[in-house]
Amino acid sequence: MSFIVQESNRRVAKAAGLLMAAITLSRILGFVRERGIAQIFGRTRLTDIFFAAFSIPDLMYYLLVGGALSAAFIPVFTSYLANDKEKEGWYVASTFINVTVLLLLAFTIVGIIFAPQLAPLVAYDFSGRDLALLVRQMRFMFPAVFFTALAGLQMGILNSYQVFGPPAFGPIVYNLAIIVACYVLGPSLGLTGLAVGVVAGAIGNFFVQLPYIRSHNRGYRLVMDFHHPGIRKIFRLMIPSLVGLSVTQINLIINQSLASGLAAGSITALRYANRLMQLPLGIFAMGISTAIFPTLARQASRKEMDDFRATFSLGLRSTFFITIPSGIGLWVLGEPIVRLLFQGAEFTAADTKATAFALGFYSLGLFAQSGIQIITRVYYSLNDTATPVLTGLLTVGVNVLLNLLFLSQTNLSHGGLALAFSISGIINFFALLFFLRKRIGSIDGGRISWSFLKTGVASLGMGLAVLWFADRINPFLDLHTVMGQLLEVGGGMLAGVLVFLVAAYLMRMEELNLILDLVKRKIKRQK
Repeated sequence: MSFIVQESNRRVAKAAGLLMAAITLSRILGFVRERGIAQIFGRTRLTDIFFAAFSIPDLMYYLLVGGALSAAFIPVFTSYLANDKEKEGWYVASTFINVTVLLLLAFTIVGIIFAPQLAPLVAYDFSGRDLALLVRQMRFMFPAVFFTALAGLQMGILNSYQVFGPPAFGPIVYNLAIIVACYVLGPSLGLTGLAVGVVAGAIGNFFVQLPYIRSHNRGYRLVMDFHHPGIRKIFRLMIPSLVGLSVTQINLIINQSLASGLAAGSITALRYANRLMQLPLGIFAMGISTAIFPTLARQASRKEMDDFRATFSLGLRSTFFITIPSGIGLWVLGEPIVRLLFQGAEFTAADTKATAFALGFYSLGLFAQSGIQIITRVYYSLNDTATPVLTGLLTVGVNVLLNLLFLSQTNLSHGGLALAFSISGIINFFALLFFLRKRIGSIDGGRISWSFLKTGVASLGMGLAVLWFADRINPFLDLHTVMGQLLEVGGGMLAGVLVFLVAAYLMRMEELNLILDLVKRKIKRQK
């Protein structure tokens, strides 16, 4: 049994490493994309309009490419593969694919027609010319939703076969298309040029995966068998899973809509701050959760609960080991990072401060948002979609109440919206963890808690080291130059990482040893 667990962990680590590399490149390109928009358009009402219109295809991207459809599909499809019923699995998949395509076509058409009615949901305070431009942008970008959703479905199929590369490469194509459109079409066509890039990127994301779907096709058919127990199970899981996984994005859209009533540029500041928070979340938490999900689904299907708990514990501890120090780092180095990445041309020093202000509050909840990525996959592996939905609805309610409280009783402005998002995420995570303990008994809680505490102590030491380093080096740097900004951020990050690793080593953290072992094995293979 020990050998099986170790072999499973090696497969998970290898898959997670591949995903992290691809997602890292995608996230870097994502920042090139965001920097291009900031440099050309600044932090204005125009960028507020674009990001508000972009929020619907963006929501579909995180839900479907990130795994909402596949959260219902993977456990069912994987169970057929795990039990040597591949032919029947493809019969079920065929019905699901055909129904999904028809529903997406209908959704896209309805979205284009009723864009004026949908616009207030993403920016309630827009009116006149701003509202008309928002509606126009939404209609232009709605076809992206269709291809984004199909790409998410393709990802579900390929991940079930333990194929992770092509789905991770799709977002790279997506970002490249928007970057090209921003710099080539943006100066002449304005927001329309950006919209062209969004649609082209979504189409590219779909087609880059299509050849691999064809190579793994084991019996796709033009069939719609709604009476098959497999398809019924998928649909029974799908709607709750969509709600459960959409909670984070729903909270972001609520915050964005409320920000439309604040000063111009508030939506943009929240967007850029959230994108920075999403960097470690997307690279590590989503990479690890995507990699372990098929393994969790297979272990749950075979009732291998000891292995199941071990996989969950490893995934959560590994995520905390990276995202807790990342959150502290974003909080301490927030303004220097924003200045380095975005400031210049149309993006001013005041824009940097506004964005960094929101980033500080977002970073407080990074560990919880990362943990949610792991724990929701655990629930879906157990075919439990009800619990994430219930805790998610609670979280949305808490987020709305905190938003209204901070906006009316404090002067935090858009920073209050970011703080409400973080607090509601923390509540969601611990609620999910509590109910999981009730569901499966032991969750290796002692090891997880001890790892969390050690990581927190090492991260605080790291944060103090970064502050000390900045106090010593900044007087000698010209922060008006890119080189000075790069030395400020790079030097601070290097000092922080070194202190964190030394602290983790002195505390003999198991997660550090796992990473070092992976590096050693990779070096040996290269020799």
